[in-house]
Amino acid sequence: MKTDDEVNDLLRRLAPQVLGTLVRRHGGIDTCEDAVQDALLAAAVQWSTDGIPDNPPGWLITVASRRLTDRYRSDAARRRREVTDAALRPPDRQWVPGPDTDQPPDSDDTLILLFLCCHPALSPVSQAALTLRAVGGLSTEQIARAFLTAEPTMKQRISRAKQRIRASGVPFELPPEQERPARLRVVTHVLYLIFNEGYTTTSGPRLQRDDLTGEAIRLTRELHRLQPDDGEVAGLLALMLLTDARRPARTGPDGSLIPLDEQDRSRWDRQAVREGVALLTRTLPRGSAGPFQLQAAIAAVHAEAERAQDTDWPQILGLYDLLQRMSLGPMVALNRAVAVAMVHGPRAALGLLRKLAMDDRLAGHHRLEATRAHLLELAGEPVAARSSYALAAVLTTNVLERRYLEKRADRVVTDTVGAAGG
Repeated sequence: MKTDDEVNDLLRRLAPQVLGTLVRRHGGIDTCEDAVQDALLAAAVQWSTDGIPDNPPGWLITVASRRLTDRYRSDAARRRREVTDAALRPPDRQWVPGPDTDQPPDSDDTLILLFLCCHPALSPVSQAALTLRAVGGLSTEQIARAFLTAEPTMKQRISRAKQRIRASGVPFELPPEQERPARLRVVTHVLYLIFNEGYTTTSGPRLQRDDLTGEAIRLTRELHRLQPDDGEVAGLLALMLLTDARRPARTGPDGSLIPLDEQDRSRWDRQAVREGVALLTRTLPRGSAGPFQLQAAIAAVHAEAERAQDTDWPQILGLYDLLQRMSLGPMVALNRAVAVAMVHGPRAALGLLRKLAMDDRLAGHHRLEATRAHLLELAGEPVAARSSYALAAVLTTNVLERRYLEKRADRVVTDTVGAAGG
């Protein structure tokens, strides 16, 4: 018998595949998404008690299709009665053919769904937001935080994006070869955001969500097979592999967060590191490097250092200088400030942070204060560092990050007192 957590993890992995199948067969992302949510709820109740069926995707598609049939054929009152009745009478555990599901799904429609959400009729931000909702399964709150914007604004944007997709009448299929480059940049950006949300969740009691990082890597592999000559797709896959390789060393036995410079690097996944480096080695010589390739190169420099003190920070700073010329995003500038501190000292980096604090996209973000605290600690200002650590702990919505930042705040003062006493 599977635990509730195992059932929920399986449902999260299956949700985008089931949604893709329903959209291909019936159209309408918004109505199909509602039907999938109904099916997921029924499965969460049924599977936890009766066990997981032999064909989980087929089970979900059958239930979701029945929900869609209910919506199409019934008036509002009858629809409510039938949905309640269906929830009380889940389907057989074996695959049951029906008018809308004549055979088990023989292909994964998630990648097609991803391209559909990145339709050119939508703005890049709307494309990314809709994909994160439909394919990544993120909540509106998580997506809003990923884009550093207000939740009501993001909710409206996602709703408008669904309406535009429905009105466009675009067929559910991969776009023609000549149209793919226009959508590819958004697709890669969305996969990057999904991976980031899985690697460090924006909220909740867990540091990371392996289902999201695993799905992002899986989809990026599919995209790489579809576009094998695209350097940025290869760079994104390399970046994910090199970053995810650190996952076994990111938390202690008690689940506490371990920062990069304190991790036991013998626990890093060296097979993932080798695969990521090999991807970079094959693609970098083909032309000018893009943002994902540069970020992957930075991750590779970290991976090459056997100890944190062996890290080639001048090389990392040079890569960040190139990256900043391509991307004016505040997070890139924030990460570059850390490299500046390691090469030129914390005072030089603190000056950069004062400028970054004026960027509205970073205002009130815990990573700005956490970086400031780290730099102040390196600069020998424990009182100011403690204050910034404490503020960063208040601002983060991730429980494990909050505990880590609170411990750092306490440790700064303790270490200072101990040094003074010694």
